[in-house]
Amino acid sequence: MPIESVNDFVVQFANVNGSGSASANELFARAVLRMGVPVTPRNIFPSNIQGLPTWYEVRISASGHLGARGGVDLLVAMNPQTWDKDVAGIEPGGYLLYDCTKPLPAAKFRDDINVIGVPLTAICNREYSDPRQRQLFKNIIYVGVLAALLDMDIGEIEKLIAGQYQGKEKLFDANRRALHLGRDWVRTNLEHPIGLRLERANAVGDRIFIDGNSAAALGAVYGGATVCAWYPITPSSSLAEAFTRHCRSLRVDRETQKNKFAIIQAEDELASIGIVIGAAWNGARAFTATSGPGISLMQEFLGLAYFAEIPAVIFDVQRAGPSTGMPTRTQQTDIISCAYASHGDTKHVLLFPEDPAEAFDFGAAAFDLADRLQTPIFVMMDLDIGMNHRLCRPLTWDDGRRYDRGKVMGAAALDAGQEFGRYLDVDGDGIPYRTLPGTHPSRGSFFTRGTSRDRYARYSEEGTAYADNMQRLLRKFESAKDLVPRPLQASAGKPTKYGVIYFGSTSPAMDEAIELLEAKGYALDRLRVRAFPFHSSVTSFIGEHDFVFVVEQNRDAQLRSLIVNECSIDPVRLIPILHYDGTPITARFIARAIAGHIDALKVTPLRKVVS
Repeated sequence: MPIESVNDFVVQFANVNGSGSASANELFARAVLRMGVPVTPRNIFPSNIQGLPTWYEVRISASGHLGARGGVDLLVAMNPQTWDKDVAGIEPGGYLLYDCTKPLPAAKFRDDINVIGVPLTAICNREYSDPRQRQLFKNIIYVGVLAALLDMDIGEIEKLIAGQYQGKEKLFDANRRALHLGRDWVRTNLEHPIGLRLERANAVGDRIFIDGNSAAALGAVYGGATVCAWYPITPSSSLAEAFTRHCRSLRVDRETQKNKFAIIQAEDELASIGIVIGAAWNGARAFTATSGPGISLMQEFLGLAYFAEIPAVIFDVQRAGPSTGMPTRTQQTDIISCAYASHGDTKHVLLFPEDPAEAFDFGAAAFDLADRLQTPIFVMMDLDIGMNHRLCRPLTWDDGRRYDRGKVMGAAALDAGQEFGRYLDVDGDGIPYRTLPGTHPSRGSFFTRGTSRDRYARYSEEGTAYADNMQRLLRKFESAKDLVPRPLQASAGKPTKYGVIYFGSTSPAMDEAIELLEAKGYALDRLRVRAFPFHSSVTSFIGEHDFVFVVEQNRDAQLRSLIVNECSIDPVRLIPILHYDGTPITARFIARAIAGHIDALKVTPLRKVVS
């Protein structure tokens, strides 16, 4: 039976990279959003320039589920290379829309799906003579086909096209015509609408539609960043590019028209973090944006910033590794490498935003934390958050908020005779006072080095001085536990011995997975970790349950390993739920995996019978 659903289904476009389909697919997603229906698009694309498969998935959910669900209700199949795999992913009773200009053998279809053939190539060949136009307008034609099949408000699509080609009437007219070619063909030749339909709603509310990299970059501006040094690397490049756009709008002196920012594309990632550390040492708020391979190259300088205690912010938009890995696929694979970056005994602060709104919040807060703790701060995003648009709450800022520069000793305090030791802990929190260059002509100076020293920054290889300094750094890390964002906890509707820990971009899929599990009678308390070092509530949460599932998107259960190591937890009590094929984790995957483990834990093992 055909699937029937209003404002709640998944559409997937299977295309070829370089075919110009991305803009048409995004046009479809934005038109649904304009109809007041929550939508979450995800672009899965290859790292080459042209020719490999690409997919664009649109999750439409009237109830507001924003995570990947799993399964496809309507497939727009435009790539013969991936046909078999794509068709296999359609839900029973789902729909297949394809170009039927050339007939396909019956073996290419399934008996349990509904096949919709539209001669897209034939229409294009009839209407257009230019080969490039035929390819580009084919994409707009299938958007018109979808408008008829799903009973969409075509006026919203036309408005989006008009906005895209504002002042270019010929282009607008040409695209509008292609849109109506597809819509009119369906209205003349097919029964419509199908079982999947879109109705105008008011379910979006005041939420905004933005990608995480743009939101994080804006957070950096509001957080006081004036220096960005970076080297292009997918999927973080658009963060630095967005920061450039924001600065040109918000960081130009109105009177002199001079820039009040410095953005430097360095020769590599090692140079970029070096520039950031130098700028921060001088008192500027500085950051870099990178991904896993860049983190690998930055290790030595990160150790310097940790040991010399210099603020820095690193936005790590994670991708699949190791080595080059899959540059355009999402994963949470840099947890361990960032938490313990560089050689020797190092521990770094990590922040885990769940969506663009938190990417903005944490992006701004990272600079206060870096100054207050005098250490590198990592904002751990990933491709799914960074490069995909997501509905989220509006970005907010308190105009009365003041930057927290931490313990900076000024000239007045130095003149008053206040004791200054660059690595002197005066109040037991592990955080010393620092001075900025030029603070005083004769007092408050110190030598910045990456080698061992005493409390007054004097070179020393005495074991007692080294151990004293390392122990103070550990106290500072303990102090960070009460400064970073605390975990968010939610209880099941009834007492349960099972809990689940998750973080970052897993959150929207986790929210839906909880609903799926509850519908089948499984109850789980949940805790979303938002930062490392872990607050004491993480240990308490684990202690309150017999078993805790740790859901993450990597092979080696990196967050679980970090919890075991830092909280001294029995590993047997933490059950890993791991997803690492490079696609976003789905609600169905989480629910199925957790349900399977709970069922297995409920089975009473057979005891050996003694005769």
